[in-house]
Amino acid sequence: MNKQIKIGFVGVGGMGQMAHLRNYTSPSLAAECEVVALAELRPQLAQTVAARYGVPRVYAGHEEMLAREQLDAIVAAQPFARHGQLLPALARAGVPVFSEKPLASSVAVGERIVSAFAEHQTWLMVGYHKRSDPATELVKRTVSEWRQSGAMGKLRYVRVTIPPGDWQAAGWADLLRADDPPLKLNDDPPAPDLDADGVKFYLWFVNYYIHQVNLLRFLLGENYTLSYADPAGVLLVAHSDSGVTGAIEMEPYATQIDWHETALVAFERGYLKLRLPAPLAYNRPGAVELYRGQPADGEPPTLTVPSLPWVHAMKNQALNFIKAVRGEQPAPCLAPEALEDLKIAREYQRLLTGK
Repeated sequence: MNKQIKIGFVGVGGMGQMAHLRNYTSPSLAAECEVVALAELRPQLAQTVAARYGVPRVYAGHEEMLAREQLDAIVAAQPFARHGQLLPALARAGVPVFSEKPLASSVAVGERIVSAFAEHQTWLMVGYHKRSDPATELVKRTVSEWRQSGAMGKLRYVRVTIPPGDWQAAGWADLLRADDPPLKLNDDPPAPDLDADGVKFYLWFVNYYIHQVNLLRFLLGENYTLSYADPAGVLLVAHSDSGVTGAIEMEPYATQIDWHETALVAFERGYLKLRLPAPLAYNRPGAVELYRGQPADGEPPTLTVPSLPWVHAMKNQALNFIKAVRGEQPAPCLAPEALEDLKIAREYQRLLTGK
């Protein structure tokens, strides 16, 4: 497939608009895709958003949209606690689907979602946008090159640090609202092995920290298991399948009007440092620092800070989804891997609380 793909949107609330729709309808992606329809349960909001973004057709629900439209792909930005009801229904359309992270509100629901997409022989890309930041992509390529060449020695350590801060970065400034009454929708069933407090903790953790759980695997380049959960809730320690140590620092401090998310990938003779912008920061990539401490050819150590294009992760994520739909490249993260994130979260909860 090498054409302008036709996309249908399911849900155009806050994230649907600001993280996704404004990117897919941007002039720079006009040759790549067309948003031909949207389905939204709030009629006033649906019409207002469609008018702003030039979407020609509006439907009251996804069933009607799927019955009438010939789509190449679907973007569905919904609260993750309802993914188990929506995503299997979208899988029946037989086209690729994009949804926000996390995959689901429990491992059991996540497993049902993965099975649904396998049954209908299509795939679901989960919105771990940090993988699509130009800075993260550069780090990933460099890590792969260093591991393959051995020029910087062995990979020894990966650390992700995530202090709370202003993740919105004025990202809601252009959000459209309407006077529709609040929706009353049922959530998916909670994990059967957790009590009410356990469910509350799990939902909090996967909502806030699942990005870092996923990013750690991405930078390690392989799966990992957990070996330690700090009783204070600040540190999570892991070891990859090949024995590389990984860690996630959670809330070591907090900021008010800034965002300090970072990662360190350490080799025996060099390192890469990654700094990521706030998730809804627009037209701003992350930053990378590369230190080559003892090059194998005897050259002196070097410290470089590459210049990166003014493209933000959400925008590049949209392009990556389009390319994956066309078959030009793999999707950055598919549902089976996102299911592993839910399992890691549950493993962390057991280590931390014993339940």
